[in-house]
Amino acid sequence: MEENMTSLIMIFGATGDLAKRKLFPSLYRLYEGKRLNKFAVIGVARNAQPNETFQQAVKESVLAALGNKNDLDEFVSHFYYQAHDAADSSSYADLKKFADEIDEHYNLEGNRIFYLAMAPQFFGPIALHLKSDGLTDVKGYKRLIIEKPFGHDLSSAKELNQQIRTAFSEEEIYRIDHYLGKEMVRNIEVIRFANAIFEPLWNNQFISNIQITSSETLGVEERGRYYESSGALRDMLQNHMLQMVALLAMEPPIKLSTDEIRSEKVRVFRSLRMIEGEQVNDYFVRGQYGEGSINGEQVPKYRDEPMVDKESNTETFVAGKIMIDNFRWAGVPFYIRTGKRMAAKSTKIVIQFKDIPINLYYQTEKLNPNLLVIHVQPEEGITLYLNAKKAGGNMDAEEVKLTFANTGANAMNTPEGYEKLLYDCMRGDATNFTHWDEVAYSWAFVDKISEVWQKTKADFPNYASGSMGPKAADDLLEKDGFFWWPVTDLDVEICQ
Repeated sequence: MEENMTSLIMIFGATGDLAKRKLFPSLYRLYEGKRLNKFAVIGVARNAQPNETFQQAVKESVLAALGNKNDLDEFVSHFYYQAHDAADSSSYADLKKFADEIDEHYNLEGNRIFYLAMAPQFFGPIALHLKSDGLTDVKGYKRLIIEKPFGHDLSSAKELNQQIRTAFSEEEIYRIDHYLGKEMVRNIEVIRFANAIFEPLWNNQFISNIQITSSETLGVEERGRYYESSGALRDMLQNHMLQMVALLAMEPPIKLSTDEIRSEKVRVFRSLRMIEGEQVNDYFVRGQYGEGSINGEQVPKYRDEPMVDKESNTETFVAGKIMIDNFRWAGVPFYIRTGKRMAAKSTKIVIQFKDIPINLYYQTEKLNPNLLVIHVQPEEGITLYLNAKKAGGNMDAEEVKLTFANTGANAMNTPEGYEKLLYDCMRGDATNFTHWDEVAYSWAFVDKISEVWQKTKADFPNYASGSMGPKAADDLLEKDGFFWWPVTDLDVEICQ
C-alpha cells in the first residue's frame, strides 16, 4: 500500500452540495492533520467564475463546518477553478493543459485523483473523455472516485462499469459508500476478529438473529426527482445495508489485505438467498410515509413533497429478512429496515444471542437474552447486555449493560467518513470501497425485489411520519417469534 500523500485532486461538480458540505471540509481536516504532503485541487464545473470566487466558496464551506481556522487562507490557495463542458473534447484539452501546469508548479509527481461528485449519467462519458483526451496519461498514479448510485439496476451498472473500465483498471476505481467510512462500521471487523469472546460465538449455534436499522427523521426534502427513480430499496438497501450485512457475516480473512477482505465479502453476497416472485412479499415489506408529527411539527406525506408524483408508488421504507445460505449462518435471519420520516435518526446493529437452554432464575418470567449492540450513528459505541444477580438476598437475575461510548472522556477525534475515505484513496487503500463483484451481486439481489414491486400498486401511504414504519414490518418478525429492538432506548423490560 502506498503512503504517498502527494496528489492533484480534480473535483467534477465542485460547485455542488456534496463538495461544499463534505469534500472541502474533509480535505481541510486532512491538511490540518498534516496528512496532505503536497497537493492542489482543481474544481471543475460548467459555469465560469474567477478563482477568487471559488476559493471564497471553499473557505466559507470550511468555516460553516469547522469554524474559524488560522491557516485557512494558505489552504484555499491550493484551490483552482476551471469551467468545463463535460461533453466537449476541447474542454478536456484545456483542462489537461491546466492540470499539467498545476502539477508542475506543485511538483505533484503526476499523481491524480478524479472525483466525480455529480449526476450519475456523467460518470461513463467523463471517464471515457479522461482517457481519450489524455488526462489519464500521467507518470504517477491515477484514481477515479465515484459516488453512488452505480447504475439503477444490474444492466445499467454493467454498462457503466464497461465504460469506466475502458479508462481505469478495477484497482484504480474507488466506488464510495460513505457508510464504510463510519467509525463503528469499520469497527465491525475489529469487534469480531480481535475479541476471543465473540468470534467463537459468531454463528448459527449461538446467534438467533441480527437486526440492522437505519432510520431517518428527515423526509425526501428537495430530492424528490431523484428519489422517485430510486426509492429506499435502491437508495439504501442495495449499498449501505447490504454492505453492513457483508461485514457482519463474512468469514475471517487470511490476512487484513484489501483483496482478502473483499473476497470474503463477495462470498457473503454469493451466499445470499435469492428472493423472487411471490416470495418477495413473504420476505420484504415496503412503505411510504403519510402525514404526521416530527419533533412536534406537522409534516406532509411523501406524495405532497416537491417533484413527487401525487400517485407515487415509490417506497420510502423497506424492511426485510435476508437469509445467508452457508454453513455459518444457515437458519439465522438478518433483519434490515430503513426509512424516512421515522421516529428517530439512528443507525444501529443488534446481535441477539440465543436463549439459554433452561431458565434457572425466573420460574414465571422470561429471562432477557444477551445482546451486543453496535451504535453507528448519531451516537457511536458498543453496548453488551448481560444478566447478573440482583442486589439483595435472592438469586433473581436482572439485565445489566456494559457500554463504551465514543463521547465524553472516551471521545476520540473521530474523522468524518469522507475524510477517512479520501485519505484511503490517496494511500491506495481500496478496502473500504466497493469492488465491482460486490456491486453486481447486490444489484442481482435487489433487482428481483424491485421487479415484483414495480408490477403491483402498493396501498400507500401506510405509515405515519414519526412512527417506526408500517405494521407489516412488525409482523415480519413476529411470525418468526422475534420483535424489533427499539433504536432510541434498549433499556426496556423484554417481558413488559
